[in-house]
Amino acid sequence: MEMHTVEVANKQIHWLEEGSGFPVVFIHGIPTSPLLWRHVIPRIKNARCLAFEMLGYGESMDEARGNGELRNISVSQQADYLVAWLRELGIERAVFAGHDLGGGVAQIAAVRHPEMCAGLFLTNAICYDSWPIPSVKAMRMAAPVTSHLPDAMGKQVLRTLMYRGHDDHEQAKESLELHWRPYAEHGGAESLLRQMQALDVEDTLSVAAKLPSLDVPARIVWGAADHFQKIHYGERLAKDLHAPLRRIEGGKHFTPEDHPDIIAEEINRLVETVH
Repeated sequence: MEMHTVEVANKQIHWLEEGSGFPVVFIHGIPTSPLLWRHVIPRIKNARCLAFEMLGYGESMDEARGNGELRNISVSQQADYLVAWLRELGIERAVFAGHDLGGGVAQIAAVRHPEMCAGLFLTNAICYDSWPIPSVKAMRMAAPVTSHLPDAMGKQVLRTLMYRGHDDHEQAKESLELHWRPYAEHGGAESLLRQMQALDVEDTLSVAAKLPSLDVPARIVWGAADHFQKIHYGERLAKDLHAPLRRIEGGKHFTPEDHPDIIAEEINRLVETVH
């Protein structure tokens, strides 16, 4: 996979790309980056895979401070960045595949621009009133203190999220080091807190009532033992989107890293249904 960059409305948008065929856009969540999909994308067949990096995450953390001013990095705004980026690339329709916050971005983009969404894949995604999770709410309430945390404490927060969110212990270790690196290089704990402060449950609530009217093929995969995004939210999404739900028994939150074979299998099935 190669990293690409394009300027969209005075913002640098980064993405990883591999393969050719019908476009599939992969959208990560917090506290990850396009590399969340590193084990999934090589398993995708006959598709142009583009792993979108949300502004203010991964290598674009510094972009959130454009010209010294904090830019809007809310989930709602990320959907607008996603659509603008697709238009810049000349992509008129794509399958949207989202995890965690990226699932919220995918839902919002699909509702706002149904003509651009050829299919919708969601795995352990934020939705309805499922987020922010309690630990994130606690950190935001303690912002006057947590904004001055040393980077070592920021990494400890990430470690807790990774080990609670993975059912594969060795994968959790790998993911922690991989996903902490951009924070270490771009603001550490301060950048993580800035991402958390941008979270607003109204972003997904505002489109919830419109999900049942989306006329697109969809598939849902859920780690049934996820502590962060509970399985009943996956069941609700499956009902509203008229989509099959594949449960990963014992699976937790970071399904693209712990269970890439299952994720890729379901995305491949979805791609086969779109034209």
